[in-house]
Amino acid sequence: MGEPSRLKLLALLDQGESCVGDIAETLSDKLSSISQRLKVLRAEGLLVRRREGKHLFYSLADNHVSSLLRNALAHANELEASDSHEPI
Repeated sequence: MGEPSRLKLLALLDQGESCVGDIAETLSDKLSSISQRLKVLRAEGLLVRRREGKHLFYSLADNHVSSLLRNALAHANELEASDSHEPI
């Protein structure tokens, strides 16, 4: 979860379910790169997927993942804000 590209992907899926092609387009990334990240996040239990015809749709595994993500992003923003106020 600590990799910035994975966090962006999780933040996108926090807004709702999406298929691989739409994720790649939204994040301006290659389909193969997105697929690899999705595979890792799914293996970690952070995502679930469902198949509809030829398309795979991904979403966050549950509300706990959403809460964890939001808390992690809020914490990172707080750290960034406090770092910018430190004297040099």
